[in-house]
Amino acid sequence: MTTTLAGGRAARRQTMRRIRPRRSPAVPLVIALWAGAAAVLWLWWDNTPSLADNTAKILAAGRITGLLAGYLMALVVLQMARVPALERRVGSDRVARWHAMSGRYTICLVIAHVFLTMWAYALQAGKTLGDIVQQTMDSINTLPDMGKAAIGTGLLFLIAFLSIGGVRRRVPYDTWYHVHLLTYAAVYLTFWHQITTGNEFAVEPSAKTFWYGLYGVVTALVVWYRILTPIRLNLRHRMYVEAVIEETPGVVSVLIGGRKLHRMGAEAGQFFRWRFLAPGMRFSSHPYSLSAAPRPDMLRITVKAIGDHSERLRELEPGTKVWAEGPYGALTAQRRSRGKVLLVAGGVGITPMRALFETLPGASGDITLLYRANSTQDLALWDELSAIAEERGARLMYAVNSPDGERPDISAERLQQKLPDIDKHDVFMCGPPGFAQSVYEALRGAGVPARRIHHESFEM
Repeated sequence: MTTTLAGGRAARRQTMRRIRPRRSPAVPLVIALWAGAAAVLWLWWDNTPSLADNTAKILAAGRITGLLAGYLMALVVLQMARVPALERRVGSDRVARWHAMSGRYTICLVIAHVFLTMWAYALQAGKTLGDIVQQTMDSINTLPDMGKAAIGTGLLFLIAFLSIGGVRRRVPYDTWYHVHLLTYAAVYLTFWHQITTGNEFAVEPSAKTFWYGLYGVVTALVVWYRILTPIRLNLRHRMYVEAVIEETPGVVSVLIGGRKLHRMGAEAGQFFRWRFLAPGMRFSSHPYSLSAAPRPDMLRITVKAIGDHSERLRELEPGTKVWAEGPYGALTAQRRSRGKVLLVAGGVGITPMRALFETLPGASGDITLLYRANSTQDLALWDELSAIAEERGARLMYAVNSPDGERPDISAERLQQKLPDIDKHDVFMCGPPGFAQSVYEALRGAGVPARRIHHESFEM
């Protein structure tokens, strides 16, 4: 059984109203971040006296690594705050990569800070390098707020360990996600010892004001966008499960009803984090893309059963309350820069592509969709895609394995055969990481500039 949820021309008109001139907010953001790092370096330099001996040099190195770690901790939390300017215009996947990179640098700086500072303290006490562990315990027991900092540092190490690729793949998503939220507690616990033991904050009141302001702004953004905004959204729209429809074996669509859903500001290509208030699912929040253009009274997600949460969606009963956070993501019509567009979907990556296929404005022949699946039985939403293609004069292609299991050829040469002017297209792409990487390389080989290949991963 399949269900059709289409907006047609009205959805395309709504998309046209949302398209704005392209711009890259990443450049000013990166400049601002580096300016903040430069201010931290200047603060350290201005409060660093002449370094008379090696002990002073080691302690100075411990101070600067600590300051930079504290600055990066604030950025790590900022990147978790779901600020729309980052999520929608930079892209959720890019923000996630920034977050992961900032986290790695933070851990390295924290390790360097602890080692160098304790080494310097040991030398000042007439001890040797081998006494660092004992010196660390002494500092925790005697210095103000160091006990909190030790607990916070331990939490950071736990989060970093669970975020290692090989470990994360073996840990259930919900476990990883909820442990990752302990970042907030870790940052809070480590903040206070920066103020009470940091030399820069003791001798420079303006530095303390700056630090309080930095962490205060970040905290306000987290409270507003991670707590208050979702509460307001869900109280206003009161979403619930309308129906659950099996599209293909292992793939279901969940129809979500509510009040004035078109006022949520969602666009085709975006996703929400969904929490279904059913037994066994209340504490699980997962990201799923919209698989159709938003309607005033209906949203739809289409999900493949690949884990405990997604497998249980088929068991949802109509009327089940839904809690959502979003919309998130920048894989929208605003990225478009050319008249012609190629949409490439791999597996369940068809969901945002199907919504874009319906809503992207274009004349007959301007929009092409290439759908990769293991077999024709796995082509979810195919009837809808065919109807949209016929209505719009769009081109719809699929690539499936041969009867003997051989994979289809999606090479640069093959793409050029199918679309001789592919280098004049914008390309929107969604699918598993390996598929996305191989298609990206084929597109680059076919002459498509990297700036016109738009891809976003929603796994975070």
